[in-house]
Amino acid sequence: MAFRIALSGLDAASTDLEVTGNNIANASTVGFKESRAEFADIYANSLSDVSSTVSGSGVRVTGVSQQFGQGSIDFTANNLDLALNGEGFFVTQSENGDRSFTRAGSFSVDRDGYVVNHTQARLQVFPPVDPAGTLFNTGTTTDLNLPVVSGDPGATSAVISTVNLDAAEPVPGTPFNAAVFPPLAGSYNHSTATTIYDSLGASHTMSMYYVKEAANPNQWSAYTFVDNVNVPALDGSPEADLRFDTSGLLISGAGDVDATGQVTMSAFTPAVGAAPITGMTFDYSNATQFGAGFAVNELTQNGFTSGTLSGVDVDAKGVVFARFTNGRSEALGKVALAHFNNEQGLRQAGDTSWVESFASGDAQLGEAGSAGIGVIQSGALENSNVDIAQQLVNLITAQRNFQANAQVITTADAITQTVINIR
Repeated sequence: MAFRIALSGLDAASTDLEVTGNNIANASTVGFKESRAEFADIYANSLSDVSSTVSGSGVRVTGVSQQFGQGSIDFTANNLDLALNGEGFFVTQSENGDRSFTRAGSFSVDRDGYVVNHTQARLQVFPPVDPAGTLFNTGTTTDLNLPVVSGDPGATSAVISTVNLDAAEPVPGTPFNAAVFPPLAGSYNHSTATTIYDSLGASHTMSMYYVKEAANPNQWSAYTFVDNVNVPALDGSPEADLRFDTSGLLISGAGDVDATGQVTMSAFTPAVGAAPITGMTFDYSNATQFGAGFAVNELTQNGFTSGTLSGVDVDAKGVVFARFTNGRSEALGKVALAHFNNEQGLRQAGDTSWVESFASGDAQLGEAGSAGIGVIQSGALENSNVDIAQQLVNLITAQRNFQANAQVITTADAITQTVINIR
């Protein structure tokens, strides 16, 4: 019996050495979680045995359990490197539909634009409901794919022009001629310009000239030119009339300004074969005429040309934004995270990934920062949670246990030999 007990001790010590060795070997593996060998004694007796005189029958390995403690986080220069600070797992899916879970967030892009890990499993995200990234469909997941271009260009339809026109400016001495470009010097008070886009994404220079009217000290004329051609107001006049009250605020519903502070322009037909730009509006609702110098506080437009992907950003909530060379950004999805009722019940699948099992329970998908799930750090990786010093101590302990059990075999052998030699 002593031989059998010692052999169980040797097997247990050997398993402990293997587990410790595996931990040490993966001390630098991103997202690795250390394991711990767990043991229980073997005790067998029958109804006729006296429990106080029955010795144990050895030891057995009850399991090798994962320790899902947080690993340290190192920062990298790759925005697709993702680290989880807190509970949860990244969700990946292979091409054949097999789903796995990992803490190793070192992702890259394959030839088809999919974000994948080193096993080519694709990162799963909740698809966006709107491009602005405010709503996501958390009832389903999809592969994260990075688009090469931002899609079709968009023609300019609205311009926001927030300017201050100097109330102290004199009336120009030279009449403004909308048929001449550039306008004659001294025929206008101020000017500004911006770029607009047609339906093909081609850019056009739009210039605005502001002229103080002699008939009314609180009235200004705004002349608009696109590619050196005057664009009339909707009523056909070459200028849009802007009228201000004695407080310097724009009077909505007066002149060419509607009740919302908008001025609608006539159609402009580009010379490059694009569709006419019709119904373009200028938002002058916040324009002022104060006794201060001319200032352009805001001059923006909503058109854009086509663009190519220039970068990817992932925020702490897991929202993935694609940035394009045309200045646009688009939400591609929200990184799906999973958590389990019993993490230690997950079955290891290799390559620093796990799959769900009966013991772990079903995966519960959620968003970063909610329902006890951690937050995401972009441009960072979670290191292994192996403590090398602790593992070296465990290694010495397992070695001593092995040697002690071997000594039991040696002693039992000596006793057996003594019995055999009795004459």
